[in-house]
Amino acid sequence: MDSLTTARSCAELASDKKSLDLIILELKGNCSLADYFIICSGTSERHVRAIAEHLELEMKKKGKRALGIEGLQQGRWVLLDFDTVIIHVFHEEERDFYDLEGLWMDCPRIAVHDDGSSVKAADADTESP
Repeated sequence: MDSLTTARSCAELASDKKSLDLIILELKGNCSLADYFIICSGTSERHVRAIAEHLELEMKKKGKRALGIEGLQQGRWVLLDFDTVIIHVFHEEERDFYDLEGLWMDCPRIAVHDDGSSVKAADADTESP
């Protein structure tokens, strides 16, 4: 599974659990940490944990194990590291405070639809509503 496919799969899985404000940032060429960041929010600590646990379980079923998971116990900011894709699941308050989107504002974004499906930003201009 390539990086973009992994990122899209993770976005769909996060959407399955009703994550909020889901975005995918393309970091290629801007960062050596990963190719993509996925950022989303949950409304409570329980919701944040449910999103993260769902991602971990379903990606494992697809043969992709997380290299590391941080913050699951607290449920305020959970980071899942899938090597080339890093997922940040925030409680809404933490997301506003840390503002990762602002820190990485120069990176291209991949549009994510309500159902979790995505389209590359360059393709989004030609996509019909």
